[in-house]
Amino acid sequence: MESTKHDRLLEVFFRGLRGEDLSVQRLAEEYGVSTKSISRDINDLKAFLADHRQLVGNTELLYSSQSKCYRLYMDEFLTNQELVALLEVMIGSRAFSKEELLTLTNKLKSFTTAKDRPMLNDLIRKELYHYTEIKHDCVSVQETLWKLVNCITEKKEITIEYYRADRAWKTHRIRPASVMFTDNFFYLIAFNTEGDPDKPLYFRVDRIKYITEHRKKFTCNEAPEFDEGLLRQRSLFMWPGKLRTIQFEFTGSAIQAVLDKLPTAKVIERNGRTYTIEAEVYGDGIKMWLLSQGRRVKVTAPEDFVEEMKIEITKMNANYNL
Repeated sequence: MESTKHDRLLEVFFRGLRGEDLSVQRLAEEYGVSTKSISRDINDLKAFLADHRQLVGNTELLYSSQSKCYRLYMDEFLTNQELVALLEVMIGSRAFSKEELLTLTNKLKSFTTAKDRPMLNDLIRKELYHYTEIKHDCVSVQETLWKLVNCITEKKEITIEYYRADRAWKTHRIRPASVMFTDNFFYLIAFNTEGDPDKPLYFRVDRIKYITEHRKKFTCNEAPEFDEGLLRQRSLFMWPGKLRTIQFEFTGSAIQAVLDKLPTAKVIERNGRTYTIEAEVYGDGIKMWLLSQGRRVKVTAPEDFVEEMKIEITKMNANYNL
């Protein structure tokens, strides 16, 4: 009998954790006991939560006279506004398969309160229905990502079989250094086991088809320290290339959008609606972005980058003068 009471007490608590409204009358009928027994269970739980605040934090079972039910409240629950923000970011990133996204969404919803859950479901229902995932070559982005994280932690050399952007199939033996997320994709940053060991390589995680873990491990000296935060500031679209400081003129009203896009950018001069901007960047991703701004942008330094832009614009112009 005592064992049954303990089981019932744990069940009621975990049902509260799942966001259920706890009705004394309904629980009594369900467990085949008196309402007094369920009330004692509720009081036992309330006493436990009050006596163990150091362990459970600010967690309470509160009674609602409107619903005539108890509801568990705790600081660790996500508020609906926090959950909506997280889900919108996840949906907008398109980084996960639809199946993975639905699983994550359902798990996140279980950590919020039950009160506004129907409203939350209605808010995201259409977006989930029309969700279009980015095509992935790996079976699961989450599984691949977690496998890479473990290899990084254990400093294992790995061989990856990988589809390049041009769909060429390549095999690389590498030392994985870090993973990061930017512009809709997860990326692996790694170093070659041969060739230039200090030059970082970037691989889109979703294009990694197979991973082979090797027994050989590498040391910190064989894989240089990597600052993901600095890379995120300086690199657009994870395109490899040298680090350089560029300057360009931007004419338009959306100057803040430019500064938001380039974290290292700063305005060094302003003449009316023309801003001269300086930024420190890696690789050729910046060239793609600058070209997308059309006539609103004019690159002014360094000279070799100005020439690169001129050549690219000439080639673009040739496409329209056939």
